[in-house]
Amino acid sequence: MESRDTITLTASGPLRGEVEPPPDKSISHRALIFASIVNGTSRIKNLLRAADPLSTMNAMRSLGIEIRDSGDEITVYGRGLHGLQEPEDIVDCGNSGTTMRLLTGLLSGQPFFSVLTGDSSLRRRPMKRVITPMHQMGAIIHARENDSLAPIAIKGGKLKGIEYTSAVSSAQVKSAILLAGLYAEGETSVLEPRKSRDHTERMLPALGAQLRIEGLKVTVKGGTELNAFEITVPGDFSSAAFFMVAGTIVKGSEILITNVGINPTRTGLLEIMKRMGADVQLIKQREVSGEPVADILARYSETLKAVEIGPDEVPAMIDEFPIFTILATQAEGTTVIRGAEELRVKESDRIATMAAELRKMSVQVEEFHDGLAIQGPVKLNGATLESHGDHRVAMALSVASLIAEGSTEIKGISSVEISFPGFYNQLKGLMSA
Repeated sequence: MESRDTITLTASGPLRGEVEPPPDKSISHRALIFASIVNGTSRIKNLLRAADPLSTMNAMRSLGIEIRDSGDEITVYGRGLHGLQEPEDIVDCGNSGTTMRLLTGLLSGQPFFSVLTGDSSLRRRPMKRVITPMHQMGAIIHARENDSLAPIAIKGGKLKGIEYTSAVSSAQVKSAILLAGLYAEGETSVLEPRKSRDHTERMLPALGAQLRIEGLKVTVKGGTELNAFEITVPGDFSSAAFFMVAGTIVKGSEILITNVGINPTRTGLLEIMKRMGADVQLIKQREVSGEPVADILARYSETLKAVEIGPDEVPAMIDEFPIFTILATQAEGTTVIRGAEELRVKESDRIATMAAELRKMSVQVEEFHDGLAIQGPVKLNGATLESHGDHRVAMALSVASLIAEGSTEIKGISSVEISFPGFYNQLKGLMSA
């Protein structure tokens, strides 16, 4: 490794051994936020201690919540629905879209003034999608570029329940509206075009919220106090995905990935890999804190076939797109993904980014406004690659380098800290096993 931000990798022999992915990022965010607004003390085991959830933790502290980290568990001293305090300073959400969007919903229900900002990447990400429903509920919100970009200034207060039809399938938008709905008069409903991840809907009823699910519509009743809880966060499927694909494409590999959350709104990649002929199996299926969990065994698969992915499948694999494109380079035929325009407004424009970086490795890629077509199988060539400051792109390109000819230099790997501290150590462990 030349520097903290650049790594050089070469083709690997078989990857063998056992890894445990870091705790689930989505659940970690939600556990911290909900624990802050329940009555009493909550305990969170196996919280993801990475940059994004730590942004949420620091934000909740700035709103007057006491949070202690003993190493084994996080203790959050909840102050009830109406116990948050006006922050003395601007609330910094770092690089975390989840923090900013969920707090926009939460703070819209508070009778005080607050301002949310973040790093340069987060300040470019679309926020109108959460600001618009908050306006409709009665919050006073101002933001840059016609209320579409952070910083976001919020004067919250008395909200009224609404029925909101979201143009995008986004768990962050849905969760922001449901959080605001806890403070609103009457019922608040959100309808999305396709089902996005449902961690919020699983957690809220367990805390005593009155929640109804009817198909793609979720409704919450305002004003119900929430109860303290204990939760053990399962491993993050989106992080496990890098090892699932590595085990599949690196010749002779066999990787056991333990303690992985397999919530069906998250595991689209698993179903698609099976359709491609990949040898991936779920073993020891169980339930932990209301979420389905399993170990995943991924073995080298000599023959993979190309697939077509349409809009209905995208929400359940939205974060796995970068690593999926690496898998597609090894499949026989043309893999096509459409209906994924949401990827253009992630930490980077993941459609343009993956197309550009794969071309550097000699892959034939066609770019559409809402996806890609990738020709395979192809012998990848080592190259100098850019993460574009995107943690999932950095890890996907690192996996690609394990089957590339020559050496591959990847720039911008410090972004991996956002979701998967220790990724490179785990990868090294599998290479030397």
